[in-house]
Amino acid sequence: MSLTLYAHPFSSYSQKVLIALYENGTSFAYRVLGPDDPAAGAEWIAHWPMKHMPVLVDGETPVVESSIIIEHLGLFHPGPVRLLPADPKVALEVRMLDRFFDNFVMTPMQKIVTDHLRPAESRDAYGVAKARGMLDDAYRWIDGKLTGRHWAAGTEFSLADCAAAPSLFYADWVHEIDPAFAHLRAYRKRLLARPSFARAVDEARPFRALFPPGAPDRD
Repeated sequence: MSLTLYAHPFSSYSQKVLIALYENGTSFAYRVLGPDDPAAGAEWIAHWPMKHMPVLVDGETPVVESSIIIEHLGLFHPGPVRLLPADPKVALEVRMLDRFFDNFVMTPMQKIVTDHLRPAESRDAYGVAKARGMLDDAYRWIDGKLTGRHWAAGTEFSLADCAAAPSLFYADWVHEIDPAFAHLRAYRKRLLARPSFARAVDEARPFRALFPPGAPDRD
């Protein structure tokens, strides 16, 4: 069956799924969501009225939520890189780390970013401060977790790393990782050097001017 992905190159959750697709060289039609293709937007909403990206359509079946999309690809369109380990105990840690990066890095990062879209008089200083505190806690925890590890769950690149890459990429832009967290900073560099993520980052470069807080001149 044919695969169609409705996504945007600059979207963190879209990048998460793109990494999985690029890791395995999976063939898919890429419908970029934006003003240049209103038909893609209409199709996307018809498939998923919640209007969250990305959405993968496998034949006639829409698959939503980035983690579920990646697991779906592993089940029905497997490639040489297995992103969810066969060992159920290791797979459980991979799933936990995937949720960790989504909930405790991606979510507070997005809180900081979206606050810049608010009118000045409606900014949420308290909420942003809480988000920054959560990122500090997350950085500290994952830095310790990464001791002696090359990838998030050990020696093999996995679903957890697909989640980590865009979340840490953007989080470091809005709340820089403290140099004291050397394991985490080195891990972020390894993620940026991974060909699948490097490709996703390069595809998103034309949209950096749209980053609400302003994209730093690096990465």
